[in-house]
Amino acid sequence: MPSTSLPLNVHISSHPCVRAKLSQLRSKETNARDTKALVHEIALIVGCEALAACLENVPTGTAESPLNYPYTTEITTPHVALVPILRSGLGMLEALQTLLPDPVPVHHLGLFREPTSLQPVEYYNNLPYHRPTSVNHDPFPIPPIAILLDPVIATGATASAAIQTLLEWGVKKVVLISVLGSDSGLKRAAEENGTEGVEVWVGGMDGEVDARGMIKPGLGDVGDRLFLTIGK
Repeated sequence: MPSTSLPLNVHISSHPCVRAKLSQLRSKETNARDTKALVHEIALIVGCEALAACLENVPTGTAESPLNYPYTTEITTPHVALVPILRSGLGMLEALQTLLPDPVPVHHLGLFREPTSLQPVEYYNNLPYHRPTSVNHDPFPIPPIAILLDPVIATGATASAAIQTLLEWGVKKVVLISVLGSDSGLKRAAEENGTEGVEVWVGGMDGEVDARGMIKPGLGDVGDRLFLTIGK
């Protein structure tokens, strides 16, 4: 059940289909193909809820329908970038690309959790930090919103580190979309910037993490399950 003490910028889906699909995803009997499908489907529903809250439409002009009736054309605003956290965030990427009406930049962040300290270590970052010298043309404009994709928010350390990186890059808002989080992990991620400029949208929440930093009962290691590297 959702915690009554969660920050207001944490949004847990109440969609019955998300809850049913989470139940299926939790099973250790769910194979890699079904795991991929369920992560995609949950990301699609939660992503739809998140984008409805953070995007708006503006009119761009008029066009004609096949019956030659005029109608007003629209685009979504503001511009966004998708940022999956490697590896498991890749399992959510296609769902968000499907929802957005136009192609958007995709930047990747690679972070792993050090087993002893459970602290995040960054090993890959392809955000375009290089700024052009010309003030008239910027081939890599920083979008106002970065949509961060990470299926599991356990301790919240990795999500918090990624949020801080994106805010330091220059985005105004980070929208974190996840499949499942722990109570403490969601709070930590949501409060990374004092709740300012951060929104967290998640399919479900479990109460706690174990000594290894894994959510109980949780989903296991989603990256391992997606890419069949369990037991590496």
